[in-house]
Amino acid sequence: MLDTPARLMPVRMRPTRRWVLIIAVASAMIPLWVASDLVVPSSLGYVSTQLQGFVTIFLGIFMEALPFLLAGVIASSAINTLVSPERIRRLNPRSPILAARCGALLGLAFPVCECGSVPTARRLMGKGATLPLGIAFVLAAPAVNPIVIASTWVAFGRWPLMVIGRIGLTVLIAIVAGLVVGMHPRASELLVSSDEPQHGDTDHTHDHELSPASHGRLRMIVQHASGEFVEMARYLVIGGLIAATLQTVLPRAALLSLGQGPVVSVLVLMALAVVLSICSTVDAFVALAFVSSFLPGSILAFLVFGPMVDIKSVLMFNTTFRRRTTALMVLLTFQMVLFAAVIINLYL
Repeated sequence: MLDTPARLMPVRMRPTRRWVLIIAVASAMIPLWVASDLVVPSSLGYVSTQLQGFVTIFLGIFMEALPFLLAGVIASSAINTLVSPERIRRLNPRSPILAARCGALLGLAFPVCECGSVPTARRLMGKGATLPLGIAFVLAAPAVNPIVIASTWVAFGRWPLMVIGRIGLTVLIAIVAGLVVGMHPRASELLVSSDEPQHGDTDHTHDHELSPASHGRLRMIVQHASGEFVEMARYLVIGGLIAATLQTVLPRAALLSLGQGPVVSVLVLMALAVVLSICSTVDAFVALAFVSSFLPGSILAFLVFGPMVDIKSVLMFNTTFRRRTTALMVLLTFQMVLFAAVIINLYL
């Protein structure tokens, strides 16, 4: 039987963290109420009309991401409960290059999107996986998994090079980022420690500690997943609110009108991918709408950069990585995607 480390068990949130969750939920519920136009004062009628578009976008982002967030926390809790640290260390390649390659392809075994990759990676690293593997997994898993590969093929089956390019470029960038960031001599300095407030679960008590003998492994997984889900869901709510606000405020037509030229068009679609924050399982069908007006490298940049870096995923990165680590990951990913997409537009 496995003993689950106390620092990885589901924990009680401090009162300040409860207030953060309450504010996040209230921020989502108030616009929903106004937009519903039910028992809304007449003075808010105009606001209600304007908010309907905002609510539609927010619910679309939230409902798309929610099942995959749930899948991610279940996978995370299963790893925490069923897999011993010794087994993770034994299976983890010693070579950083092999570890990064393994992490970039691990999404084939753990089909999670950007909302589920962060808790899964955090649990893997908490069990002993190296930093290159964890970073490569976080960046690559949202696009390199069977569900997303299938949806991309359905959307771009007439252009198989677009499907191959998405998978290949994602794997390459994830490996390079995992090596560059993960080669830090003191990996612990790049991760959020168990007593830092970014986790939102700093009161590590032993009241929640469970044992397979007393409760069963399935119950352990469910209870651990519930705590992890509450922690990650608040970042999904906040990220969805920000993304919906940007989509409502920024005129999309103005952004698309700038999408001319081999460089500007790449920057426009990368920015659009961040603003839209679409789940990677459906973003290929959105990208398909741009095929007639954007260059292939720009479309590929949308397909590669969006699953790696969007508003909600960056917020979730901060639950596992320090902010400077998150900034470095985002900057490296941005530079490599931009460079590759411009080269494709200019020469291929």
